[in-house]
Amino acid sequence: STLLHGCVLKAGGVAGVCVDLILFPLDTVKTRLQSPQGFRKAGGFRGIYAGVPSTAIGSFPNAAAFFITYENVKSILHHGSTSYLTPAAHMVAASLGEVVACLIRVPSEVVKQRAQVSPSSSTLRILSHTLYHEGIQGLYRGYKSTVLREIPFSLVQFPLWESLKDLWSWKQGHVVDSWQSAVCGAFAGGFAAAVTTPLDVAKTRIMLAKAGSSNASGNVLAALGGIWRTQGLAGLFAGVVPRMAAISLGGFIFLGTYEKTRQLLL
Repeated sequence: STLLHGCVLKAGGVAGVCVDLILFPLDTVKTRLQSPQGFRKAGGFRGIYAGVPSTAIGSFPNAAAFFITYENVKSILHHGSTSYLTPAAHMVAASLGEVVACLIRVPSEVVKQRAQVSPSSSTLRILSHTLYHEGIQGLYRGYKSTVLREIPFSLVQFPLWESLKDLWSWKQGHVVDSWQSAVCGAFAGGFAAAVTTPLDVAKTRIMLAKAGSSNASGNVLAALGGIWRTQGLAGLFAGVVPRMAAISLGGFIFLGTYEKTRQLLL
């Protein structure tokens, strides 16, 4: 079991780093489309890797934390549970995984997003500026909104991923290969990404808000209301295309790499 944990940790971590670095430009475009100052002023297509050090450092521990929690909770809940409760077990496991992973993800995301919309500042400069002006809680600005985005996302993505795999396995009469698992992951991720885009826009606005402004308080409903009043539906779904593209490709690479790494390590 310790061996399995080590494998899950490495598999999750490796998969996370691959995805985050390959798809970083799409993420930058998405953040700039969602930023209050608009795409052009936030940097357009310039400095597309701004903020990448923050992602590179946070990626492995964040993905590993998620998968360790996900697999542990899943195995605890599976003991003696009936098969129709399986999706519920996956949902609870994924939600708890997100709550834990966000402790690592949020500070790295805050620094990354601020770097993405001011490409002339270095990651280190943004980190020290945030700590100096807002303290540690500045790095956790948007924790609540990130968890509120991730939980509905996981509740859609993971059960959908598991049921698509089951359906495909049943259709072909044997367990899905890792590439098939990855295709299911891409579809589940893209769908979940589209549905949760408004929450993602709210989170971006909260993380980028000037200290002391109304969005800086971290109220997700207020942020959504403000976007709806000023920009309507288009504002709530800003960046939906790069978000879906990044998460579908991400789901494909991430869940595919994860299954493959796990098979190789076990």
